[in-house]
Order: sequence, then structure tokens, then C-alpha cells
Amino acid sequence: MFAVILTYKQPMPVVEAHTTAHRAYLDRYYQQGVFLISGRQNPPQGGVILAKADSREHLLRILAEDPFHTENVAEYAIYEFTPTKFQPCLAEWLDGQA
Repeated sequence: MFAVILTYKQPMPVVEAHTTAHRAYLDRYYQQGVFLISGRQNPPQGGVILAKADSREHLLRILAEDPFHTENVAEYAIYEFTPTKFQPCLAEWLDGQA
């Protein structure tokens, strides 16, 4: 399991110009079961994504497709962790990772 923290490198007008494409990218990986939750930080200085990937390398390949990456809008800090406690509704999504 990974927590991805995005930090914007560009002013908000540039971020907003790429947000529609970024959300379409997120949708693709929600449909594949990779992303669990995502959203903008408050105040809006970046975002957060919780993801399940086979490896850090796999996640890096996925993040390389993000328009926020390809357009140099954000940088990423990636934190890998092992879930040990979670709401029961997440058990199926975690699929034995805990």
C-alpha cells in the first residue's frame, strides 16, 4: 500500500488547466482497482492518493502517466506502508495485504 503526496510546482491557473486530464487519469486507475482515495490538500498546495500496486516500480510507472507529471505540474513523495488496522469495508480492496 502506498500514500502518494503531490506538491504543486506550478501556480494554480496551471494546475487547473491540467485538472480535467488528471481526473481522467485517476478514473482509469480507480477502474483498475489501483487507487482507493484521492483529493486535493487543504489549503490547495497539492494532493494525496492512496494506492495499491504490486511494487514501488509498478506505482512509478503508473504515476509517470499522470498529466500532472508529464506536464511538470506536481512532484511526488511516495510512502509505502503495510496496513495493520482498517475498516472492515476495505478488507476486499486490500485483498490480504494486511
